[in-house]
Amino acid sequence: MPPTAQRPARQRPAEPGRDRLVRALLKPTRGQAVVAVLLALVGFAGVTQVRSNEVDDSFAGYREQDLIDVLSGLAGASQRAQSEITRLERTRDDLASDTSAEAAALAQARSEADTLSILAGTVPVTGPGVRITLSEVTGTVGAQALVAMVQDLRTADAEAMQLNGRVRLVAQSSFADATGGIVVDGELLEAPYVLDVIGAPATLSGAVDFFSGPRLQLEESGIEVEVTELTSLDIESVAESTQPEYAAPADGQ
Repeated sequence: MPPTAQRPARQRPAEPGRDRLVRALLKPTRGQAVVAVLLALVGFAGVTQVRSNEVDDSFAGYREQDLIDVLSGLAGASQRAQSEITRLERTRDDLASDTSAEAAALAQARSEADTLSILAGTVPVTGPGVRITLSEVTGTVGAQALVAMVQDLRTADAEAMQLNGRVRLVAQSSFADATGGIVVDGELLEAPYVLDVIGAPATLSGAVDFFSGPRLQLEESGIEVEVTELTSLDIESVAESTQPEYAAPADGQ
């Protein structure tokens, strides 16, 4: 048999260009994908450079006078901002000063109120001082002798006084002899009389013991006088606050 004749290979028809493009987009080869990524990076870099140039060249078209005007405007805005900062700082300092002055005035007012309360005997107090006990041995303690002792203690800067733990002695306190004792501020007190006094202990003791002072006069009248210095003494009795009926501050006070 004659050898079989080999058929010539048939050539595939040429693929249209549009079909090749569609096939490349749908099924790109590895090389095409790499090229696409590189093109994208180049495009991104180009856009970024263009935008950067646009920003950097924002004043490129300005005339010299325009640039001077811009700089002057910026300088003026900066100066106005600095002036506002200075004004605010001054206001802050003034407010701080006013607050400090107000706090100092308030502290002073409170201190004065505390002092006046102590002097008026309207608050309990504590502090160092002396306890003076007057015991009737052969004589009787009279109102006049008790007033003299209280006055000597006030001269020695006594800050607060209390008698028999019941009556707070103040500037308006009154003393009167009575049967069985002494009436102090309307209350009858009996011997022994215990006078608690707050102040400098040594000074107060000296006000009782000085030559021809209260101790000598009372002991000559048959009264035993005992003075004890204390580092801490509580005065708990208080005087009722009263409104002056006749006295009033002078004009301008």
